[in-house]
Order: sequence, then C-alpha cells, then structure tokens
Amino acid sequence: MSRLNRHLTTCCGTVALLACAGIAHAQDAQTAKEAAASVDDIVVTASRIDRAGFEAPTPTIHLTAEDLSVGSRANIAAALNDMPQFKASSSPQTTGTNTGAGNAPVDLRGLGINRTLVLVDGRRVSSENDLNSIPSVLVKGVDVVTGGASAAWGSGAVAGVVNIGVDRFFTGGKLGAEYGISSFDDAEQQRFEAAWGTPFAAGRGHFVIGGEYLDNDGVVPKVSRPAIGRWGQVSTNDGTGRFVTVPNVGFANAAYGGLIMSGVNAGKVFNPDGTLRAFNYGRVVGTNTVGGEGPSNDDLSPLVTPQRRYAGLASATYELSDTLRLTADVRHSRMWNNYVWFGDHNRGNLTIKNDNAFLSTAIKQQMAAAGQTSFTMGRFNSDLSYSTIDFERVTTQATIALDGSFGDSWRWGAYYSHGEYENNIDTPGFLLTTSYAQAVDSVISPVTNQPVCRVTLTNANSGCVPINLFGVGAPSQAAIDYVTGTPQQRTTTKLDVAGVSLRGEPFSLPAGDVSIAVGLEARKEQTDQRVGALDAAKAFQTFSFSAMAGEFTVKEAFAEILAPIVSDLPVLNKLEFNAAARISDYDTTGSIWSWKVGATNEFFPGFRGRITQSRDIRSANLSELFTTTTTGYNTINDPVKNQSVYTLNNGGGNPNLAPETADTLTLGLTYSPPSIPGLDLSVDYYNIKIDDVITTIAPQDLVTRCFNGNAALCANVDRDSSGNLIRTRSTYVNLAEYQTDGIDAEVSYSSPADLWVPGATGRVKMRLVGTWVNSLTTNDGVTEIEYVKSQGYAFGLGVPELRVNASLGWQGEVFGANLRARYISEGVYNSTVKIVNNDIDAYTYVDLGLTADLAHYGAAGVELYANATNLFDKAPPNGSLFSPYYDVVGRYVTVGARYRF
Repeated sequence: MSRLNRHLTTCCGTVALLACAGIAHAQDAQTAKEAAASVDDIVVTASRIDRAGFEAPTPTIHLTAEDLSVGSRANIAAALNDMPQFKASSSPQTTGTNTGAGNAPVDLRGLGINRTLVLVDGRRVSSENDLNSIPSVLVKGVDVVTGGASAAWGSGAVAGVVNIGVDRFFTGGKLGAEYGISSFDDAEQQRFEAAWGTPFAAGRGHFVIGGEYLDNDGVVPKVSRPAIGRWGQVSTNDGTGRFVTVPNVGFANAAYGGLIMSGVNAGKVFNPDGTLRAFNYGRVVGTNTVGGEGPSNDDLSPLVTPQRRYAGLASATYELSDTLRLTADVRHSRMWNNYVWFGDHNRGNLTIKNDNAFLSTAIKQQMAAAGQTSFTMGRFNSDLSYSTIDFERVTTQATIALDGSFGDSWRWGAYYSHGEYENNIDTPGFLLTTSYAQAVDSVISPVTNQPVCRVTLTNANSGCVPINLFGVGAPSQAAIDYVTGTPQQRTTTKLDVAGVSLRGEPFSLPAGDVSIAVGLEARKEQTDQRVGALDAAKAFQTFSFSAMAGEFTVKEAFAEILAPIVSDLPVLNKLEFNAAARISDYDTTGSIWSWKVGATNEFFPGFRGRITQSRDIRSANLSELFTTTTTGYNTINDPVKNQSVYTLNNGGGNPNLAPETADTLTLGLTYSPPSIPGLDLSVDYYNIKIDDVITTIAPQDLVTRCFNGNAALCANVDRDSSGNLIRTRSTYVNLAEYQTDGIDAEVSYSSPADLWVPGATGRVKMRLVGTWVNSLTTNDGVTEIEYVKSQGYAFGLGVPELRVNASLGWQGEVFGANLRARYISEGVYNSTVKIVNNDIDAYTYVDLGLTADLAHYGAAGVELYANATNLFDKAPPNGSLFSPYYDVVGRYVTVGARYRF
C-alpha cells in the first residue's frame, strides 16, 4: 500500500506534535469532570417518563462513544450499520451513483429509513435522517429503541428510534487526527476533530463546542473491484425464465465511437478516424453482451462516491436559578463534492441519414449501392455526454430550551427548534432533446461546402452546431456545448418544532410512586424545490429534476403513566405497568391515535421480563406527498421477454396518501446475575405488522408483481406494441402490508483481566449481539413476497436470516485491543428473480483495533490507535454491487491519534 507508507510519515508527525503538547501541558492538565447528572438530564429513549432508575418495557440498546469508535467508521450511521438490527440501505457502499450519494441514514429492521426516527437529545433533527450532520466528537452515546415508540415520540418511530446523546458538559479539550486507506490503495481518507468545553459564571453555566472534518477520495471506478464492476444478470435463454450472474457484461446496442445497428454495415463500429471495423460482440443476450467489447458505465462511474464534509455543534447551558436551566445550541454541517456520475447514452436509438455531413464517402457509397437511406446507431457517449454531479448539502439547526422543577417531584420542560436543510445539485452533461436532434441531422452546405445542421438551411439564425458522432473524440467542443446542458436543483427544507412537557410523581401506591408525563407538541415541515429553466421546460432527453413545493403541520398531545403494581413478593419482586397515548392532528390527513401498553417484572434478583404492545403511526413525509415526476434508469430482469432491459423509471409523490399504522409486539427477558458481576444477558422477540405502507415499489418488484398477477400494478408497467418493456412508474402508493418478526439477543461480560490470566492488568470485555429474522414479507393484496435471505440486492427489501457480532476487548494501563467478528448467514442475491447462481455463502468479517495510551511515557492525554476492518480482505459475493451487507471496499486500515487536555 504505497499511499499508506507515504502518508504514515505525515500522521506520525501529527502524533508527535500531540505528544509534545501532552508533555508540555502535563503539569497543568486538570482531570475532566462531567457535571453531576440530575433527573433533568435523563432521556429514556423508549419513554417520556424520566424517573431515575426507570427501565422501559420496550427493548433499548445503549452504545457508548467507545462502542461507536470500533472500526473507526466514518460516521455514526456506519458504526450503527455494523449492528445486526440495522440495514445499510444508504451508505458509502450503497449509494455510488445517485443524487443521494454520501447520505448517512439508519434503517432498523430493513423496513426503510423513513420508519426509523432519529433524535438528538430527544428532539427531531432537520437533516432527513442524515447522521453526517452530527459531529461524532461530541456524542457521548446512542440509545436504540428496537420497537415502536410513536406514542412517546410521534410519527416515524415505526421500526424504532435512534437517540443521539450530546455531551453538553464536556470539560477540557480534545483533538484528533486520522488517516485511512484501503487494500486497493484507494478510498484515501483524512479526518480531523476537535472539541472544547468549559464552565463559566462560577459554575452556573457551561459552554461546549466541537466539530470534525472529513475528506474521502472514494472508490472510482466500479471495475476497480474484480467482483463488482461489469457483473450483471442475463437470461439463460433456455425457456425457463431464469437468469445467470456473469462477469464482463456490457451494452450490445452501443459502443465507444458508435455502433451501426442496421443496414449494410450492421455490426460495425466507428474507429477514431471515422473508418469502420467489426464490433466484437462476445455473446449477445438481449441488449447486453457477455465478453467482447461492449462498454459499461462501470468502467467510469464510482463505486464509493468521493466526499468532503464538516460538522460542528456549539451548546451553552445556564442555571438561571436552582430550579430553572436555560439551554441553547446550534448545529451546522456541510457536505460537498464533484465526481463522475453516469452517461447519457444512445442505446440503438439514433437515426443517421445517408447525407450526413460527417459520413465518409466510402460509407455513403456503400449505403447508396444497397439502396439504404439511413441506419440506426448506438453510441456510448463518454466523450460527449458523460455527466458529473456537483452536490452540496447544508444543514443548520438551532434550539432553545428551558427545564425547571417545582415542588418535591415535578419537572417541566419547554423548547423550540428551527432547522433548515439545503440540497443543491448540478449535473452538467445531459443531452438536450431538440438541440441534439438538430445537431445530429447535419448536411453539407451547398453554399460553403461545410457541415451545417439541416435546420440551418431554412433558418440561418438557428445557432445550431453540427455534431460528428463517428469515432471516439469526434464531437467538437462547440458541438458538445450546444447539445448538452446542466440539470439543476435547489431545495430548501425547513423544520419548526416546539413542545412543552410536565413529568412527576403525583401520588404513591403501596408498591411505590406513580409517575406520569404529559405534553403538547407542534411541528411544521415545508419544502421548496426549484429547478433550472431547462429542467422546467423538460428540455433534456433522459434526465431532469422536477420542482416541488409543499408543507404540512401537526399538533400533538401525549400522556404516559408508570404504575408500580406489586413489589417485594415471590416471583413478583417488582411488577410495573406502563401505558402511553398520543393524538396527532395533521392538516393533510386528519387525526390519528398511537398508543402503547407494557409491563416489566423482576422475577428474582437480576432476572426481569418485559412485554409491550403498541400501535404506531407514520404520516407521509414531504417527498412522498409532493415530489413531482422524477426520471431515472434501471436494469430490469423482464420475466415476460426473459431478458435484461435498461429502461426508464418515473417516480413521483402522491398527496392522497393515507398514514401508515403498525401493530408491534415485543416481549423479552433480561438477566444480570448478582453472583456474576459484569454479566448481562437479554433476549427479545419482536413482531411488527404495518398496514397501508407508504412506499415506492422498486422497478424490479413492479415488473415481478405485475407478472405474478397484480393487474393494478400492471398499470405502472409500460410496454410497446411488441411487448417490450419501455418504462416503469414508481410513484408513492399505500401498499397493503409489511410484516416482520424475529429475535434479538445479547450477551455482554466485563471483568478484571486477572480473572482469566493471573497477574494480568486491565479489564476484559466480551459482547455477543445477534438478530434472527423469521420473516419479512410484503403483501400488495395479490402477492405475498418473502424477503428473508434476499440479501445481495440493495434497491429493495431483503435481510439475512441471521447476523451476529462477537467482540473481545482488553484495555490495560497502556495498551488495548479489540477483536470483532461479524457473521452474515447464507442467503441469495435476490429472491424475487429466478437466478441460476443465486446462492451466497455465509460470510464472516474480522476487524481488529489497537490503542496505546502514552501517559505512561510522559505524554499525558495522548492516545494512538489503529484499526483494520475486513482484516483478511475478504472479497464480496460476485455481482453484489451497492451491497447493503457485504464489504465492497476491502480491507480498510486507519491510524490516528487523540489528545485530551
């Protein structure tokens, strides 16, 4: 890894500077102290009850900052995606070439990112579930609720909640620098972070600020990974409707420089000088070639998008009195980059007339001899119309809150937050329909004997520039400028949210205090998406952005109660009942209720049971309601024609969407035996059934469901008179039902190291986390499809049957180590398509992390670390492009240093 060697010197220099700073400040360094936590600081993510010691009946996983640092993942979402409960539906590995590239959302249960609600300290964020907008340097931990929590937190908490806790009382300072690179000598990354916090006003106030910067070169192009680039499914052509995954798949109806598809020269391709030669087709299957010289976007487009980003947060708290505290914070982030996107190609749809100005005399003579007046041509436009994408996402959110108390047991809170999210995109290089058609239709001017557009003969002021398409590099820059334009999008999404709550213990029962929480909340979301003049005029041949504008408001009221029923009895050592309800009134869809009932019981010391039944909701978001027509292209395995087709897909919103409703059952057991300190065990069953699911059905699923007999969905599948697939339409709809159930289990243990090795120092930590999924089905009212084990295809549902993480860590006085194994059970690439070689073997990835605390060597506060994810460089399954579960990057090594003072 030449780059790693080259940059280690720079990293070591940074480390040396930090070490020197540590030695210089060792005498003055003060031990960092966190402010003592009060009840006001408690956020029970599964509940609004904030009584100290309360354990909610809904399963919750707590991850510390140390847990999140394992593997040195680029953001919090990537760290969470390592957990078995999450699906990496959008990550650096799964968004190589779309307009959402580089986003970092989280998706519990694989039910979709819109069904996982993201909170920061219990409040909604304005960045559409994009965790890149939250600086991890100030994150003290993450709570993950793995069951419905709409009654507590409102719409969107169908699959669960991810609540990110910010360390608002961090004292002192910390600096960090990190460098990473893959085993393929790419995806080079540099990351820097800093934070500082201090009390003020004699300790009544506290101020903290922190931020991070990341620059990652990405992985370009896809063919840099042998198991990824140019792999695809093609028909077996044996009459069974099956497909096979094969390497070296390219276009059969387009070529570099232009491929003649009809007439006397059919099957010939243009050389750079305009002459012809035979095209090496390899084996033609439908519109694809296997082998040969068929081109592919994979030759140029990125697998992992390059990205640069920064994120910062500043927070101030001030005790106005002994019973009243003011908190104000602002969060700001920006992500941006410019990279190769995909080509606007002619897939056999160009018509070239025999008097074209740029055709050679020899070709014109051949056509004349054959009585041929035109031919069709396909062209891979890498030298003409291969777009780049220049994107910028900016998020800013400010919050002000008051928290107070009165009496002996009452707490109250009020807050207001305003956030804005900007998404700005330019994609230069797309063909203009009219200009391109006019430029292609060129002739020799009878006046100047030079090439001109035919339209110029009747309109001398047309401004048309004729284009030469015959050979790589043939188009002139003037012609390229004339026939291409830049689709543009400028989107601003705003969030205004406010709430007041009251919590307390109004009275007692024989078994203990009764706790309640009540509150009111209001939220307004609005979006304004503007597009360029050319987009608005639908001037582009294949791609354009669409304008969108809309808003909705919701007013909500909630109440929750915790009642201790029985205590200190055999088997009923501590039985508590918990219930909550919320009414949400949307100006778009009206009022809807969500609720939860649950109970916990300690059967004997350390052994507890929990059960929850809830009704959860999700109302349509801005994009689902108001998106106008979108344009994209997908490769579809068509069961009607038994061939793969690269076809148009139009999407869009639906203002008539009904809210989703979900019935969720969770029940489980936890055990922390008093006789074995440090041991914790838990097992939980979950069952989630969602009705009126708001979704866009993936283009492949549309075609499959139509083929299986859903006549209503066939209306969204367009074919020509010969039955060839020409378009799918994936607008948002209310699908009948999603259902999933399974089991989560965890075992963790921490003990002194000398318990295992006599005389050893430090502590040993072990953790085993697993999720077994029994079923994940969708039902459109006609066909039910099972998606468990369908785990290779990113653009649809699908989860492995079993995922397990096992980790073993040791932390001594100076050195530390963590070894982690990530297991994914065997499955198939895509269960909705008949693929011959569909099977994927079980996979295990191994990660290793090492740390060294240099305080022992006089550099107080300095820590060095190194991580290697996918330590043994295990290649992903063949053809697993944009894989949601498999590592397509390869072994990734990071080295870095942190300094605390």
